[in-house]
Amino acid sequence: MLKLALFFLVISLVAGLFGFGGIASASAGMAKILFFIAIVLFVVFLVVALLAGRAVLK
Repeated sequence: MLKLALFFLVISLVAGLFGFGGIASASAGMAKILFFIAIVLFVVFLVVALLAGRAVLK
């Protein structure tokens, strides 16, 4: 998911460089959304892994 966010970020930077403001804005928005989704999923899986690890140790 982070690779996809990075991909949209690069598209946004290139589009902005060439003057395509609408495409750059849309790509930056998608990159931002995907980045925050990836962060939320990371935190959720981290909590699940920590709780599962405690159950195994008992």
